[in-house]
Amino acid sequence: MELDTLRDADFKLLDDAVKDWSTLVKNLETLKKDAEDNLHKGANKADWAGVNAKVSKEFIGKTAGEFADAHTQATIIHKILNDTVGELKGYHRQLVEAIDGGRKKSLKVIGYEGGFTVTTDVPPEARHTMDQDNQSDITALRDRIQGLLNKATESDDSARTVLQAIADQSKMGFSDAGYRDRDSAAEAIKQADELAALAKKNPDDLSVKDFDRLNAGLKKYAGDELFAERFATTLGPKKTLEFWTGVTDPQRGNWELGRERLDQFDDLQRSLGMTLANATQSDSTAMADWKRTMIDIGDKPLYGNRGGPMGFQVMGNLMRTGDYDDRFLTDYGTKLMATERKLTGNGEHRNLAWLNSVMTPRLNRIGEDSGADPLTGYLKGLSNSPDAATDFFNQRFISKDDPDNPFERDTDGNGKNGKVSLSNFQYLFEEREWPKESNLKGDDLHTGQNNLALALEAATTGHPAGELPTVDTPPHNAEQAKLMTSLVHSVSEKPSRLIDNGYMSDSMGQIAAEYMPDINRQLHAGDAGEKELFPVAGTAANPSEKDLTRFLYTVSRNPEGYATINLGQHSYTTNLIQHHFQNPDSYAADQNYPQNESLKQGIQHIAKTAGQIEGIIAAGRAYESEVEGAKKDAEFNAALDSAEAWGGTVVGIGVGLGTASMTGPGGVVAGGLAGTAADEIIGSITEGATKDSSGEIIYRNGSDFEDTRDSTFKMVEEAARRAGEQAGQRYPLIEATVGTSAEDGFDSARTKVHDYLDGEGVPRELDKEG
Repeated sequence: MELDTLRDADFKLLDDAVKDWSTLVKNLETLKKDAEDNLHKGANKADWAGVNAKVSKEFIGKTAGEFADAHTQATIIHKILNDTVGELKGYHRQLVEAIDGGRKKSLKVIGYEGGFTVTTDVPPEARHTMDQDNQSDITALRDRIQGLLNKATESDDSARTVLQAIADQSKMGFSDAGYRDRDSAAEAIKQADELAALAKKNPDDLSVKDFDRLNAGLKKYAGDELFAERFATTLGPKKTLEFWTGVTDPQRGNWELGRERLDQFDDLQRSLGMTLANATQSDSTAMADWKRTMIDIGDKPLYGNRGGPMGFQVMGNLMRTGDYDDRFLTDYGTKLMATERKLTGNGEHRNLAWLNSVMTPRLNRIGEDSGADPLTGYLKGLSNSPDAATDFFNQRFISKDDPDNPFERDTDGNGKNGKVSLSNFQYLFEEREWPKESNLKGDDLHTGQNNLALALEAATTGHPAGELPTVDTPPHNAEQAKLMTSLVHSVSEKPSRLIDNGYMSDSMGQIAAEYMPDINRQLHAGDAGEKELFPVAGTAANPSEKDLTRFLYTVSRNPEGYATINLGQHSYTTNLIQHHFQNPDSYAADQNYPQNESLKQGIQHIAKTAGQIEGIIAAGRAYESEVEGAKKDAEFNAALDSAEAWGGTVVGIGVGLGTASMTGPGGVVAGGLAGTAADEIIGSITEGATKDSSGEIIYRNGSDFEDTRDSTFKMVEEAARRAGEQAGQRYPLIEATVGTSAEDGFDSARTKVHDYLDGEGVPRELDKEG
């Protein structure tokens, strides 16, 4: 900063700007509150349907979020300006005082472009002699002024850097980067520069001390938007890959790291992945270049002609943590699958390029797999980014018109195979030969397929895998419903796809629970008024009755899959009955019937469908216990036991009513299930599953098919009673009929399971009846 600039500064414009921003912050605070309380919460309470359920409600939620981000961005800008103006005023005052102090000692300060000079204030002919006599005072004043100018320059530059970084974060809308003051934001950028410089070092030169600083710094700042963008763009895509490979590869890095810090490699991988994921959310030009370059070098050996792992192999392992930008993930996945096709002959043979070997370093330190297969890490990344996952799985992997397409199927049942187009979902779930890996004990690892299941969970449900929908989760859209339908058909077509990979069934159970409205509607399809009886917010999935039966049966052969479907179904049925009790005119199969008679018919249909689902999954459990014995049955009970530890989480899904009185978008119970009828019903199941059978227990364990049958109709009766209590409107005559309807549904499931499974893989009891 020039001397005259600071000495002659007029702070009125800056003061006005600070005042204006202060006013803006206050106004945005009010707007943010109004947007949340009136727009957002009001939208969550509204009864959305059709296009509004899929578009308008989500738009309102995002708009309300923009007001919050605008307030956050305005707040930090105000703090930066206020801090900077305060400091510059202080430096201005000190500069004037210093110059005045020098004047009293007959010293003159002269500014010019690019610098200033301090001299004695005497005629020119005497100045040289006097300057020599006053040298100590001149030097002291010069240093004092230069120090003030340096601090003012640092303050000004710091503000400019931070303001520019915040502005670059989002091309459209507002950044949600928030800091307590300018210095904390500036410190984040400073740390990013310093840590990036460390990561750029030759891996051989990266010391244990450097590792510790990087590990601690990335862990501290991984969630900081400005830090993440600055670190990633300063380090650059190729250096990012070289850094992680150098840390993990003892042939290229400092061997002391493996000896001294091997147990912390997983922490560094997590923090680095989180940082990069956060960075990809930035809209800065530098970050756009970073993302484009990272994709471009994905199919190339890291060290060029000297070999090394491919970019996709390294970066895939850094995608296991964090929420990466959807567009980046989509573009990355497109290039990754193109590389997969190239290296596998369009999927015809195993991808040798991805297999772990002595030439490929162990790139993954989170879990036991080596990280050589890039799809393993990429799919884990997709599991945290639902929209990108949906888009990825619905993309075409290969066209039936491709002359090199190796996939043939009999699609019309005439006994003749023909070329077929495959989506990414079909290729990965049905056709891909996954690289084989094992742990140190020699047990097979299936991390890739498990991550595939997690990614499918996110892609079909619309929220990250392992989490639960909230009132802000949009209802299922057409692409999600399409994928769900394809998944059900795939498992139905060839149950071994899931049976041979039982570790995927927990995600399949979660998916089924969250599509319980769609499942009930499809199993009730063809009857009058099913849309009113089983309301679905958004687009309904529509698999066939045969596919659903075979899918539910197959998933329920796994303890975790069975437990989730079981609890999801009971939760849904209870809440659905409560909904209709609260809204008795919402279903009218025959307009000539009295209201209560139509309601009675509707509740009986609900109970029968619930009984049918319970019968299907009970058959799956019974068969598995029959084949595997008491040990397997204990696993089913343990799975229900663990559901008790989940509390109201797993049962807070799959309601799907889409009505204002009870739910938000996607049918999530507003405010959770604590104290609701469904909460009480689930408590009966999870508690009863751990007790000996007695007359006091409503829900018995399912080792015996008949026990489950009895438990089902008792549970539905209890659900109707408690739903009536919660609704504030009891219907004793209706409650008295639901048990019989549930029994009818359960008994009908016997025939469906036997017929739809062609008598294969069913319990002996059903086989005899068939």
